[in-house]
Amino acid sequence: MNAGIVTAHREGILTNASIMVNGQAFEEAVELARALPSLGVGLHLVLVQGFSTLPPSSAGGLVRASGEFPRSAVWAGLRYFFQRSLHDLLEREVRAQVEKFLATGLQLSHVDGHLNIHMHPTVLNLLVRIASEYGIRALRLPYEPIGLTLRASRWQWWRKLTEAAIFRALVRYARPRLEAAGIRYPDYLFGLHQSGRMTEPYLRFVLAHLPAGVTEIYTHASFLDDEARRWRPAHYESEAEVRALTSREIRRLIERQQIELIRYTDLGVAAR
Repeated sequence: MNAGIVTAHREGILTNASIMVNGQAFEEAVELARALPSLGVGLHLVLVQGFSTLPPSSAGGLVRASGEFPRSAVWAGLRYFFQRSLHDLLEREVRAQVEKFLATGLQLSHVDGHLNIHMHPTVLNLLVRIASEYGIRALRLPYEPIGLTLRASRWQWWRKLTEAAIFRALVRYARPRLEAAGIRYPDYLFGLHQSGRMTEPYLRFVLAHLPAGVTEIYTHASFLDDEARRWRPAHYESEAEVRALTSREIRRLIERQQIELIRYTDLGVAAR
């Protein structure tokens, strides 16, 4: 994944990435990010399908004895909402992940979340509350125009419609809270409903019909090795996403459409 991100930035249109602070290649990712000052870097908050920063002995019922969070996003979401005894532990874990990122010395461009867990109301309210303390100035807001993404690809249209309904409600909940806290966010996003299949034809269509304003387009661009193949969903086309981000045709389309490539740290200057 690190190699895919570096290639997509150096040879393509990628401007921003995010780090999982407990990922196996975290140290390498930090060193690569330090060598690429033009790449914006944020925190990819992990509270599901990953490992905690807190030791399991301190994380109570938040993780298994191995330190692993629940693998089911639905189960994790229900627990984080209804099990109030976990809220203090969640705050400690979120703080630990933010602090581990800040200890690298990298500038924190924004916060997003694995499986967009940062949009969970409990987690979102926590982030809003501690944002000024840690210098969190921007957050991913997954507001994806469903009509446009369905025109770009009808693949799994029933799932896309379901996701769209869920995330529209989460966005409606989040937006006024982010506004009140002065936390910036892009106007639109693509990558949620087409996750893992942000191929060149799809990207070309989206860029040709991009709405006015600031849009985040996110991918899971990476080169595959045995470890990546072990856990990547079968439908992911990660290397095709690298090719899309480094495509000369995509670059020419961006120039023709007069699209400005920015980073999360540019949001206050470029848009809001």
